[in-house]
Amino acid sequence: MATMNSDHGGMDLQQLRYVVAVAATASFTRAAATCFVTQSALSHRIAALEREIGQRLFVRTSRSVALTEAGEAFLTHARAAVSSADQAVEEAAAASGAIVGVLRLGVIPTVTAIDVAGTLRAYRAAHPSSRVEMRMGNSDALIAAIRSRELDVAVLGLREGAVPDGVASRTLATERLQAVFSADHRLAAATSVDLADLAGELFADFPAGTAGRMQSDVAFRAAGVERDVAFEADSAELILDLVASGLAVTLLAPGVVRRSVARVAAVDVRDGPARSEYLAWHATDPRSAARAFLKIASDRPA
Repeated sequence: MATMNSDHGGMDLQQLRYVVAVAATASFTRAAATCFVTQSALSHRIAALEREIGQRLFVRTSRSVALTEAGEAFLTHARAAVSSADQAVEEAAAASGAIVGVLRLGVIPTVTAIDVAGTLRAYRAAHPSSRVEMRMGNSDALIAAIRSRELDVAVLGLREGAVPDGVASRTLATERLQAVFSADHRLAAATSVDLADLAGELFADFPAGTAGRMQSDVAFRAAGVERDVAFEADSAELILDLVASGLAVTLLAPGVVRRSVARVAAVDVRDGPARSEYLAWHATDPRSAARAFLKIASDRPA
């Protein structure tokens, strides 16, 4: 794209990209690498922009780079301008059937309702010019990232009935959680249990306050059963390892337990909570890459 030299007036899109990159990396060196330019060229263009608008955007020290108050205000609009320009290119390509740009996907660690790798493989086969980036996180963080446009699509896990807020979504599957015990636990051979049967046990669960933890916390409170969560972990596999070692028990979705190699016993919980998995995307203006991914995900069997 042809640009105007900002030293002679008129900021250009490339300068805005540089500002966004420096803010994201907190480093002129790393920003230059992500933008495929030399650090001196990037610094020169940002300095020219600062002279033009009459404001310092960054405070530079020997060890860090931070936004000034003016830089924080400028960054909001710079991000929007860069996003709009990228979306204009993508939509023009989409009008002719081509999907370009980056698909940014978020997934929970315990996803079971969709074959993530298979769906991404189908997406890449259909749209080879589109790059795919994926990151894991808890549902609350992924929802926030969709709203702020850091992510295009995400697979979420929430307690049954807790619809994702501020994003568009559709339900993929709902599963009732199972109690999971070590192979030699006193309840390992039970056909089913109640939450009251688990009183007095030490639990392993996801961190307090996360969507993965909330489904169990709400269920135990509703049943009037106190529980002791001694172990917190972000990883379902680590939770299952703790259970297999006889250190704790837990509640997890059956699909998560089935794909684990841990030697554990899963037992139905008659009054236990259920978890729904959702596919979520931007509520008002999903990018063309997101729409293409959603179509492929809808066409694939669950």
